[in-house]
Amino acid sequence: MLKRLLASREMLLFGAIAALLVLIATRFPGFVAPSNLAGVFNDTAPLILLAIGQMIVILTRCIDLSVAANLALTGMVVAMLNVAAPGLPIVVILIVAILLGTLLGMVNGLLVWKLDIPPIVVTLGTMTIFRGIIFLISDGKWVNSHEMSAAFKALPRAEVLGLPVLSWIAIAAVLIFALVMRRTTLGRAFYAVGGSPHSATYTGINVGRTQFWAFTISGALAGLTGYLWVSRYAVAYVDIAGGFELDVVAACVIGGVSIAGGIGSVAGALLGALFLGVIKNALPVVDISPFWQLAISGSAIIIAVAVNARANREKGRIILKSAEHAA
Repeated sequence: MLKRLLASREMLLFGAIAALLVLIATRFPGFVAPSNLAGVFNDTAPLILLAIGQMIVILTRCIDLSVAANLALTGMVVAMLNVAAPGLPIVVILIVAILLGTLLGMVNGLLVWKLDIPPIVVTLGTMTIFRGIIFLISDGKWVNSHEMSAAFKALPRAEVLGLPVLSWIAIAAVLIFALVMRRTTLGRAFYAVGGSPHSATYTGINVGRTQFWAFTISGALAGLTGYLWVSRYAVAYVDIAGGFELDVVAACVIGGVSIAGGIGSVAGALLGALFLGVIKNALPVVDISPFWQLAISGSAIIIAVAVNARANREKGRIILKSAEHAA
């Protein structure tokens, strides 16, 4: 069991992150100080939240390219709501953000489920639509820090036991969805649908409905992240989190989530996000140019995809060899 644990993708990725930190510490010891690592984790918290939702979607053989646009639209709506009604309790703001994000995720899920449109086409379309709606409702204007109430901006920065609330929300999401994926019927259905849709259908699982719930969960997490992002940075505009959907997919791929579906874990998505978070925070510190930062991030993604493909191919060979021996 120990040998299998040490050979697991999550342990390898954990070792890679530890080695990366040691390498950085040889040049900048302050980077691995507990307070700085807590800051890196807090910076990565939005990516962790979105990567969990994206992992669930990818498990079902789909992909959600509209998560960043969902985040931006939800963030703009709650920011404008705060400007219009500064006295509105933060709990209400949070509920509005999650409900709106959920609704946008449901739109994706329904289009994939009921109209049988490929997920990449659906989410590319809704990504553009969501960005367009932001422009329409805001008239292209920004909502700046001085227009937001102090309570609106305070929640993600408030500290509990030395960590910001934003970090605690990410930790809570990891624990909740680790439990959901392992202990609930819906969690097992996500794996079954991605592993073999035909077999899942024969066992009574509705493939389309399961994919719908995957998009709904991803949308809810994007909505929650929308409020947290806008309140933390105290600004909302049309292009907020532009291109962030690629980081989210990359975190999943690096974390061992198979693009072909059926393989992945919450721990993998967490570690994939942390790996990217460490790279993005460390490279500017060691004075790597922005071009090389992109090149290094892209290389990490290609290596991760290659490792995933090789691991899956080896798994298939073992099954065939076992079958041959059995015959």
